[in-house]
Amino acid sequence: MADGARSIEVLLVEDDPGDVLLTKEAFDDNKVSNNLHVVSDGEEATAYLRRQGPHAGAPRPDLILLDLNLPRKDGREVLRDIKADPDLRSIPVVVLTTSEADEDILNSYDLHANAYVTKPVDFDNFIRIVRQIDDFFVSVVKLPH
Repeated sequence: MADGARSIEVLLVEDDPGDVLLTKEAFDDNKVSNNLHVVSDGEEATAYLRRQGPHAGAPRPDLILLDLNLPRKDGREVLRDIKADPDLRSIPVVVLTTSEADEDILNSYDLHANAYVTKPVDFDNFIRIVRQIDDFFVSVVKLPH
């Protein structure tokens, strides 16, 4: 890895298959090979993070990309649970969502999201944004081990 960058474990919590595909493509084409794990709803995210059921052997994520509008358990609830759990709260959470509502932005930061990013609707911009998040958290930020 160049410049001391390391491969990290990323958990994508996203129910839109198109956005999952775009995110995977952005990670695949980026210069650092990170491990992207995907869950499609809030209940599964909770099971993954607590290593329950089929996720018993799941690696601890170094970074979570979290959509707000999820089935079964809303992303806001997932964020609240993560930041309330002493074992999980140090994991950076980037809210990556279509919502531009001030209420969602303020609420996410009140729940201690580390960043709030609105998903671009344009393919190229979506890829660019995901790559920037990836680059920032791999090359710039010091993550807890």
